[in-house]
Amino acid sequence: MSDIVQESPTTSFTPGGRRRHRKARQSGVGMRRALVLALAVPVTSAALAGPSAFAVDKGVGTTAKDTSGPDADDQQMAANLETRVLDQRLGSDVSGVVIDADSGDALWDHNSATALMPASNVKLATSTAALTVLGPDHRFTTKVVYGGGTLTLVGGGDRTLTTADLDELASSAVAGLKAAGLKAVKVAVDDSLFPEPTLANGWNTGYYPDSVAPVRALVVDGHGVQDTSLDAGQVFAQRLAAAGVTVDGTVTRATAKRTDFPVARHRSAPLSDIVHTMLKTSDNNIAETLLRMTALGAGRPATFEGGTQIVREVLSRRYGVSLDHFEMYDGSGLSRADRIPAATLADILELLTKPRNARVLGSILEGLPVSGEAGSTLGPEWGRFDDANSKCAVGKVHATTGTLTGAVALSGLTQGKDGNWKVFSFVENNSTANPNDIKDAMDGLAATVNGCWA
Repeated sequence: MSDIVQESPTTSFTPGGRRRHRKARQSGVGMRRALVLALAVPVTSAALAGPSAFAVDKGVGTTAKDTSGPDADDQQMAANLETRVLDQRLGSDVSGVVIDADSGDALWDHNSATALMPASNVKLATSTAALTVLGPDHRFTTKVVYGGGTLTLVGGGDRTLTTADLDELASSAVAGLKAAGLKAVKVAVDDSLFPEPTLANGWNTGYYPDSVAPVRALVVDGHGVQDTSLDAGQVFAQRLAAAGVTVDGTVTRATAKRTDFPVARHRSAPLSDIVHTMLKTSDNNIAETLLRMTALGAGRPATFEGGTQIVREVLSRRYGVSLDHFEMYDGSGLSRADRIPAATLADILELLTKPRNARVLGSILEGLPVSGEAGSTLGPEWGRFDDANSKCAVGKVHATTGTLTGAVALSGLTQGKDGNWKVFSFVENNSTANPNDIKDAMDGLAATVNGCWA
């Protein structure tokens, strides 16, 4: 089988602290370059100053920092991890780190600077860049225009477009056609917002179309087909016909003209909602579409290369995340060439614990699957947190998953036994154990951080 990414009550965490992995802020020329990028993204100081949505929802404020070093619970947790990371199910290529979210101190570190294949944990980087460049309130627009006897459905990068949305667009278009005395039209699709789909470095054709569809700017109902644009156009044509308009010929691909008359448009849910959905279900197609829209939002080509370049710039220049040994070639983590250290994944997650980032990045935090949450990648249907050692952590771990052949990752946040929030990242590569057994071992590590498996 080809490599495939598979992918409750909650409590709030208290933001805070410094971070020992993050590189120092730039000055001089470097800072000026960072400011240029900052001007290109819709983030204001007022927005960044808002409190964590997680904390506000639960009425939890900031706790005082403990500068006395790891307490007895943290020391025991670290000692347990030292033993449990040697679990034969995890193999020998395993890395991990646990950070105190308040102090920013590393409580445990095991080869965290080693760059391993992170699988879907890449989506943390994709989400961070998309929300920063486009803004959490950004919406994607799908349009219908008319010209020369043709209705053209114009894709705007909305990977969440549904048949119901196309039905609304068709209804508006039909009303306009009837008002103009027109009873028949041709139908075309315009997906020129993105270039012709290509394979990312580290992808193979076996991914299409089940693990990911060729990345186009137009799709309906998340259909996993080779040409999502023509498929969406055909659904649109069917809705027109159902409303009494004759569709001449077959649906074709065309580029809308500037002189075409706007007929209807549909705006997606806010980006924050889309990111939330993407992370809960580890949706590869949404991730790849967001990578391209992020590139366009920053004035770059809508390609793998354009998108990943912006991700790097946002992480490094905007947030000061170290990119040592960081290699990213797609937005979903399907690429077998991707390499990200556990320390870097923890850096990205720690951004979520800072109140200044809550307005922009809050949907990442709230989109993290929760251990035992049905419908998410940590749900019981995936066999997560269901063995004797990890059941105690059900409802207590917020983490993103990652699974490829030869790679399993789990990165997120949980409260420790002392009640303080911990950021963690665990990544393993090349274990020969059964993938479900590897995931059980990973869940056990998270339960150890939580302290319920003492």
